Amino acid sequence: MSGADFEPAALRQVLADSFGEEAEMALERIAGGQSNPTYFITYGVRRMVLRKQPRGPILRGAHAIDREYRVLEALHPTGVPVPAPVLYHDDPETLGTPFYLMERVDGRVFADGALEAAEPGERRALWMGLADAMAAMHAVRPDEVGLGEFGRPGNYFERQIGRWSRQWRESAHAPIPELDRLSDWLVAHQPEDDGRVSLAHGDYRMGNVLFHPTEPRVVAILDWELSTLGHPLADLGYCCMAWHTAPEEYGGILGLDHAALGLPSEAEFVARYMAGAPGTAPLTAFHKAFALFRFAVIWVGIADRVRAGTAAGADRVDPSHLARQFARRGLDLTKGQD
Repeated sequence: MSGADFEPAALRQVLADSFGEEAEMALERIAGGQSNPTYFITYGVRRMVLRKQPRGPILRGAHAIDREYRVLEALHPTGVPVPAPVLYHDDPETLGTPFYLMERVDGRVFADGALEAAEPGERRALWMGLADAMAAMHAVRPDEVGLGEFGRPGNYFERQIGRWSRQWRESAHAPIPELDRLSDWLVAHQPEDDGRVSLAHGDYRMGNVLFHPTEPRVVAILDWELSTLGHPLADLGYCCMAWHTAPEEYGGILGLDHAALGLPSEAEFVARYMAGAPGTAPLTAFHKAFALFRFAVIWVGIADRVRAGTAAGADRVDPSHLARQFARRGLDLTKGQD
């Protein structure tokens, strides 16, 4: 049980109280997460995943695990692939922060967009499966599953640009002029609000889903901490970042030979999503540039936590470098768009 940022005995007591029985407990921290500390928990025959906030100061609204749990409760009955929620514990005294438990789903995780761990003949189908699950998620009407007040409907991009720009300004990070320029461009090129509202995941990408052990379909969408009511094109643009970032930039596929590797084009991926989401407006450079801007600010936050010593799993990347690179990639998309 090494590596835990809390006292395991405290968790054991919560489980005993919650399930009404004493059992053997095993705990394993999952490496690689950049945000909320995550653990595999086995308690008797129960196999679960624990998610908690990181210790130390956090930005207002960040690491909202209560929102994650609420989404699991809302979506699990709909058939959208999410793990079954088990329990939410809001007392920070127990493990140092609030936490929740969900069922552990068996499946495959692919950390990179190139899908190096998959057979070339399956890679295109895996990307199509990612598009299908996103379309199914966006097809759920929030007000029909108890999420009608999960966020403010309307003017999503205007509010999001303001939020992330404010978070960037409040950071103690060194200046990134590219990020300032990208923020200004987005403010000047916002599309008119078309009234579309869906549950927006906020971090929907290849690394945040589980695929079936042998089939190219998503069995669990994970990491809902940034979810809110929003515009479906925000998630689609974010997912398309893979085609606009390099492999060393958090697993993108820019510059790779897509045909030789069995990877679809961006146009094929978008077309597959649109087939499952009729009536959705076209994806534009704005949506993809917005996604890169937002991701850049997220990495600024990770860099801040690295300096504070509270980042989870940020030991293999340079957060400051990635923040600048994503800002530059976003500016690349704005060229010729004025």
